[in-house]
Amino acid sequence: MVETHVLTFTISKPFDEWVKTYDASQPLQKMAGITSLFRGVSKDDPTKVCAVMKAESGVMEAFIADNADLIASSGHVLESTVAQVFLEGA
Repeated sequence: MVETHVLTFTISKPFDEWVKTYDASQPLQKMAGITSLFRGVSKDDPTKVCAVMKAESGVMEAFIADNADLIASSGHVLESTVAQVFLEGA
């Protein structure tokens, strides 16, 4: 089942630096079966980011676990992540 993941988190680097790593990881995400729909920075807080992606159940969690070092190197503060998962209504 395809899930939509809405992740909000804090970054320890400027958004411009974080987004370079995120965008460079797109081929890796695609190979894992993840489709990136949106990534942006808070209008009110330059340390808050939102990323929205679609993936089959379990894929996102495995990707984050397998790529934690890369994700952390981007400035993403992993322990600050709030993940919400949504299913398309029938």
